Amino acid sequence: MTSPARQTGPTDTLLTLLDLDDLGGARTDKDVFVGPSERQPRHRVFGGQVLAQTLMAASRTVPADRLVHSMHGYFLRAGDADQSITFGVERLRDGRSFSARQVHAYQDGKPILSMIASFQTESDGVDHQTQMPADVPDPESLPSTADLLGSIDHPVAQYWAFDRPFDVRHVNPAVYVSAAGERVARNAVWMKTFGPMPDDQRVHRAALAYASDYTLLEPILRRHGLSWVTPDMNVASLDHAMWWHRPVRVDEWLLYVQESPSAHGARGLGVGRIFTRDGVHVATVGQEGMVRVPRP
Repeated sequence: MTSPARQTGPTDTLLTLLDLDDLGGARTDKDVFVGPSERQPRHRVFGGQVLAQTLMAASRTVPADRLVHSMHGYFLRAGDADQSITFGVERLRDGRSFSARQVHAYQDGKPILSMIASFQTESDGVDHQTQMPADVPDPESLPSTADLLGSIDHPVAQYWAFDRPFDVRHVNPAVYVSAAGERVARNAVWMKTFGPMPDDQRVHRAALAYASDYTLLEPILRRHGLSWVTPDMNVASLDHAMWWHRPVRVDEWLLYVQESPSAHGARGLGVGRIFTRDGVHVATVGQEGMVRVPRP
């Protein structure tokens, strides 16, 4: 198990990633921000990082009482984790209740992510939600990623075990190194940050976007008996859509329930619902990913 001191450090890293530099208010025809990249053993930017930073850039251009409720993004190129990222925000519309922003994330002058996000002031209206699955084990009863991977002497295993800002605990047996369990297109994890987060809903929603990219393609792998270490397998996120339904805190346990309704043509779709520990449905996520496996 990792020590509490080491656990808190990655959460501080997450907060640093989300604290973008506005270059003193510099603008072209867009609002411009710059953010650092998180160290990665494979030197590729984690998709959840650039999603979260892009949302923070957009959030900085709308009134504080307008929170993101939906976003749709496309991953266009792999990012270099050894370089910073520049974000250009276009103010598409500001209405009485809603604001829309388009954001491009750039490295070396080329876009690596394109996103449109919508923001809304709090409003009254109809209210219903889907129910959280019953009889899910408590997160404290499940092994952490450090328990599963901490003893493996490999840079990716060590990063996943100790340096990610979220404590992720699989309800189903994890597919990190083996997929020997039942071949079903379902997956569920508990997750929360190791350390406390500030009382800023913009930060919590961006951080949730960060974590939403961790395991959403795992239902595809599980259905076909694949693990993350399957030789010569190539998996990459193609797009990401997310809807925030209610306020959320990422420093409290959240249940992320996922399924894959379809996989075909080297692409697979993952759909997820995120609940608080007491059953409040706070967000829904969809992502299509490229999944290429070697021919027999």
